[in-house]
Amino acid sequence: MFSTSSRICDLVQQALAIGFLSLEAENFLRHLLCAPYDRADLKAFLQLQEAVASGRVKQESRELRKTQITRNSA
Repeated sequence: MFSTSSRICDLVQQALAIGFLSLEAENFLRHLLCAPYDRADLKAFLQLQEAVASGRVKQESRELRKTQITRNSA
């Protein structure tokens, strides 16, 4: 789904557009953050963090965790 030439900005734009950050995208984002990135990518990453914190973007990893917790407490 993602190529090594993808930038953080591209990934963030996709997540903001669909309101969802998949596990694959989240893991690839971690990979991208380990390499040098520019100011635009940093700004995009901060925008994504804000969107996740406000609930505009859901993270698949957190949704899965919530499901597991709900099942375990039932």
